[in-house]
Amino acid sequence: MTNATSTNPSAASDPPTVVEHVLSEPDLTYQFGGGRYPIADVLPGQVLRTSTEDCFGGAVRTVDDLPSQVCQGRFNPVTGPFRVLGAEPGDTLALHFVRIDPARDWGMSAIFPHFGALTRTHATAMLHEPLPETVWRYDIDPTAGLVRYRARRSAYTVELPLDPMLGTVGVAPAADEVRSSIVPDVHGGNLDTPELRAGTTLYLPVNVPGAMFSLGDGHARQGQGEVCGVAVETAMHVTVAVDVIKGVPTALPRIETDHQLISIGVGRPLEDAFRGSQNDLVRWTTELTGLDLYDAYQLVSQAGRAAAGNVCDPNYTMHAAIDTTILRGASAYDGAHRRLRELARSIRS
Repeated sequence: MTNATSTNPSAASDPPTVVEHVLSEPDLTYQFGGGRYPIADVLPGQVLRTSTEDCFGGAVRTVDDLPSQVCQGRFNPVTGPFRVLGAEPGDTLALHFVRIDPARDWGMSAIFPHFGALTRTHATAMLHEPLPETVWRYDIDPTAGLVRYRARRSAYTVELPLDPMLGTVGVAPAADEVRSSIVPDVHGGNLDTPELRAGTTLYLPVNVPGAMFSLGDGHARQGQGEVCGVAVETAMHVTVAVDVIKGVPTALPRIETDHQLISIGVGRPLEDAFRGSQNDLVRWTTELTGLDLYDAYQLVSQAGRAAAGNVCDPNYTMHAAIDTTILRGASAYDGAHRRLRELARSIRS
């Protein structure tokens, strides 16, 4: 079992303090790290309410708004950074997403000439012409829980389930490194993993004092892999509960749900992202169950599941998942997800 100590004071009977942050333009950044001053402080055990912009910064509103023309070359703004007081390098930051709600009744998607899994790029030589830049607008109906797709070249329409998530959540990288908000890596970033929805807990390494986390890139829904490179992008209202696991490092981003543990591997080529996720899940299983490494390898091989987060960004993401029932109810990070779920319930009125 992982020896973890939480700084979360949520065991107290009093309701948690809610930090309200009203988004303004200076609160948006396009990078992780770089010594940017925090826009707000949060204590472990507190709940943060904030908002995020879409990946286009709100500039794409109609199918005639081509991102290459209206976004001025800037994509994927995130809100932050938020400083978590008491977080130090070597700790783990736990972010439990209480609510992720669309802030608009519409969302946008697009294909780009040199972006996405099925187009040529500078690194992938193809004889075909670049894909035409094309934009789609979706209607979002939170009451019905639907996202409405409309084809651009026919009358075809279909209603898809609304499944809000955040595409980009991360902390400042180590060693004063600066990373674009479009790039996923061990610090998190543009993971584009649909499992980053309400009710889940994300674990990230703390690399600098205060962790300095940022979040954004809301998706009304996204297919596994984000094949064209763009989900149904929209602004979001986000409520997140914060905790710090003292003295326990985390090498890769991890997610815990009520029923699964998920390790996220990041890299190129895709098989290295796959290997990273599987390797981390095997080692996590060993830590939680006490199994021999190779016994854990065998168990994950037979009981685990794998899926792509994205196959379009500068790095790709893969996740490896296993049901917690397979691990006989082993508690990750000394029950941090369970504690944060209880914290979330106390503010849901």
